[in-house]
Amino acid sequence: MKSLATALVSAVALTALAACGGGSDSAETSQAVEELGEKEGQVSILAWPGYVEDGTNDPEVDWVTPFEEQTGCQVTSKTYGTSDEALNLAKTGEYDVVAASGDLSLRLIASKEAAAVNTDLVPNYAEVFDFLKNTEWNTVDGVNYGIPHGYGANLLQYNTDVVTEAPTSWSAVFEESELAKYQGKVTAYDSPIYIADAALYLMKHDPDSGITNPYALDQEQLDAAVQLLKTQRKYVGEYWSDYLKLISASETGDTVVGTTWQVIVNSIGKDNIRAVLPEEGSTAWNDTWMLSAQAENPNCGYAWLDYIVSPKANAQATEYFGEAPNSEAACAETTDPKHCETYHAGDEEFSKSLWYWRTPIKECLDGRDVECTDYAQWTAAWTEIKG
Repeated sequence: MKSLATALVSAVALTALAACGGGSDSAETSQAVEELGEKEGQVSILAWPGYVEDGTNDPEVDWVTPFEEQTGCQVTSKTYGTSDEALNLAKTGEYDVVAASGDLSLRLIASKEAAAVNTDLVPNYAEVFDFLKNTEWNTVDGVNYGIPHGYGANLLQYNTDVVTEAPTSWSAVFEESELAKYQGKVTAYDSPIYIADAALYLMKHDPDSGITNPYALDQEQLDAAVQLLKTQRKYVGEYWSDYLKLISASETGDTVVGTTWQVIVNSIGKDNIRAVLPEEGSTAWNDTWMLSAQAENPNCGYAWLDYIVSPKANAQATEYFGEAPNSEAACAETTDPKHCETYHAGDEEFSKSLWYWRTPIKECLDGRDVECTDYAQWTAAWTEIKG
């Protein structure tokens, strides 16, 4: 896959989240425009690498030029490496449109950097899968702040030559009796957000933990997740954030079980390397296209929002990136006829088993009237876990 380097660098960066203090996801709601005006002739876009391709990286990968030809809006774009970097860049007011993961989208809304979006002015929004609309990471107090793009799950990868009985549970990487079978050949995602994976496991296997949302942990619950990860640490050969290392370790057999993405397994392309969504479900991502509250070119911004979620453009972008498209119509446009089946696009039951990334904050995301731990505390805990 020509896109793998670009796609995974961006996806890895997705979880390099900045410390987020004790604020909340809520913000005063803004009013979306009721009608559009004349297009300004240009639009500036801030996005993950691989989301705004104009043929520069690969002459055969270009969905920007058709947009420019159709709308007369010339595109300038900048890529970012972390959500924190994107937040700082968005605050400069230099960008009309931002592609944001769940943690960034909510911070943009809370800081009043995101404009409410009138989805009636985005005709292709009607094609988007209903279960991706009005979610906790793109809608606040009933007000929509963006258009869903693509999504993907964190999966359990295993080598069938060593893990001879196909795993069905995350116990393969969280229970010491299982971990001991693969001493030094276990891998885990290298980011504080991975604590949510441990929390999800506890939520499903330890009802007494009281966890109902893996991103809403009080201090006691965080301590329990940390303890689980410290036990795992003894068996981990290497944490990965560089996808090339995971691919190499999987191919050599240095890694035999651990967290992965479907696009990585596809890239390895070996029958003995497989991935499964465990019975507990998993963490995941879903990105949103947002309009800046400071947009100088809002009409061209709306044109981009509509275009990038149109079936052909969305198919191109999500297939190149390595994730599920946002509509059935987009699935019909993928070059690989099995792409949407592989990535479970449109499978609402599959999506219901996913816990899309959110930034932990002190105001508990599960609604409890107690103080939860925030991302700064998760970051400190992750440093402690790795030692």
